[in-house]
Amino acid sequence: MTREPGHAISLDPAGAWLHGAFRSPSPNCDPRPAGSRIELLVVHGISLPPGRFGIRHIDDLFHNRLDAKADPRFEKLDGLRVSAHALIGRDGTVVQYVPFSMRAWHAGVSCFEGREHCNDFSVGIELEGCDDVPYTTPQYRTLSHLCVLLMERWPAIGPDRLVGHCDIAPGRKTDPGPAFDWTRFHREVSALTRCSVTW
Repeated sequence: MTREPGHAISLDPAGAWLHGAFRSPSPNCDPRPAGSRIELLVVHGISLPPGRFGIRHIDDLFHNRLDAKADPRFEKLDGLRVSAHALIGRDGTVVQYVPFSMRAWHAGVSCFEGREHCNDFSVGIELEGCDDVPYTTPQYRTLSHLCVLLMERWPAIGPDRLVGHCDIAPGRKTDPGPAFDWTRFHREVSALTRCSVTW
C-alpha cells in the first residue's frame, strides 16, 4: 500500500475526499440523514491486535474481511461492521475510507450534549495507536491540519467540538485514551487556526 505524506493533504471542492491521502473506500457507510450537518469531530484510537502497529488488520476490519481466527483477540470483532472517515498512521500518513459527505459507522451508541446517534453529524478520525502508548509527533501534526481543513469547511465544528470516542460513549469506550495529549492537540489546532493555514 502506498500512502502519501500527511502534509500533502487537501480537501476536494465537494468536501468529500482528501487529495494526497490513500483512498480505500469502505462499504460500512450510508447517507447522512436529510438536513443533518457536520458539527462534531471524534478522535479515535485503534490498533489490531491491541498494542501492535501496522494498518493491515485495520484495513481488513473496515472492509469486512478480518480473519477472526488470525488472533484470539479478533474473535469478538467477527461480523462487526465499522469504519471511520480516515485513519492517520504512526508516520502521519492518511488513509481515507469514507467520504466526509457520507455517514461512517464509527461512533456506535453515542451521545453529545444530549444528542444521540453521533454518526449522523460527526466525522470520525482514527489514530493508529492505543490508550497507553504515546501518539507520535507526525500524527499530531497531521490530525491538527486535518481538523483545521474540516473546521474551515464546516464552521459548526468549533474547538469545543473536537472530542474523543470516550467523551461520547463514556463507560463503553476509552479511546484515544490517557496517552493522547489533548492540551498539545488543542494548542496545535489553535496555532494553525490563528495563522489561517490552509493545505
